[in-house]
Amino acid sequence: MKGMTKAAILLLALDPDVAGSVLKLMDKEVVEDLTREIAQIDFVDPVSRGKIVEEYYNLALARTYVSQGGVLFAKTLLEKALPPDEANRILRLIEHQVYQQPFAFLHKTDGDNLLTFIQDEHPQTIALILSHLPASKASEIMAGLATNKQLEVVTRIANMDNTNPEVIKEVEKGLELRLSGIVSQTFQRVGGIDAVAEILNLSDRATEKSILEALEAEDPDLVEQIRRLMFVFEDIMLVNDKGIQMVLKEIENEDLVLALKTASPELRDKVFNNMSDRAAQLIKEDMEFMGPVRVSDVEAAQQKIVDIVRRLEDSGEIIISGRGGEKELIV
Repeated sequence: MKGMTKAAILLLALDPDVAGSVLKLMDKEVVEDLTREIAQIDFVDPVSRGKIVEEYYNLALARTYVSQGGVLFAKTLLEKALPPDEANRILRLIEHQVYQQPFAFLHKTDGDNLLTFIQDEHPQTIALILSHLPASKASEIMAGLATNKQLEVVTRIANMDNTNPEVIKEVEKGLELRLSGIVSQTFQRVGGIDAVAEILNLSDRATEKSILEALEAEDPDLVEQIRRLMFVFEDIMLVNDKGIQMVLKEIENEDLVLALKTASPELRDKVFNNMSDRAAQLIKEDMEFMGPVRVSDVEAAQQKIVDIVRRLEDSGEIIISGRGGEKELIV
């Protein structure tokens, strides 16, 4: 059975809400292929479905073992947990995934040691390395760089597009470390504005503010694109109740009705719980009798609200959980 078919069957075995959340994390092209595959499936016998779920579980287990102690550690545990043939098959899949990822050897390196190791490298080299690291580790490294180098690195990540694997190999050689698995000669897409937004989202508030303010003086359009990706409509869930109430004071009812049209039930409840019963009931009635609306109108209304949230956060009037503002509070 081909991999795409297995993935489709696995999604069908999940709760629809969970499957939807998984699809949101995938590239558009993959989602299209998977959706097409799911549409072609008429029936899956319980035995096949069970085997596919078990295979996924074993792969996930192997990934956990690798992250805990490396490939050799995973091999030892898999051989104890699974039949030899199955353990070797899964290990080969995991090894391929681990070793084909550029700079995988840096993922488990201590942040302070890694910063010391690369901080004197050329900004382009640092940008290439951070683009291949998990966003959490990349943000840690970014915070430790000098301010002028932060600006250079962020700019280069944002403008980075396609990188030849040969260039990556040369950088790795320059760092006196090697990977065994970069064999494809196809170009790889790394970096970009999405990468910058994800890194800055996980940075502390001071680092994020310093970088964006410095960058805005040179390229305000780029900063606006980054900011739009850093905070999306559903992130309003991270605003506390007092903040939600402040935001609601500045929103037109017609914009709120449109924006909540595609909102999650959790976000709707959070908004309604911070309104009077009468006001919430009026919004619900307007939504019920609204009828079909254009997606572009919903997105525009949501963006208006996001802009309000960002403005209130920048002025210090509201706090978004997880973005560092809590540290500035005095109780």
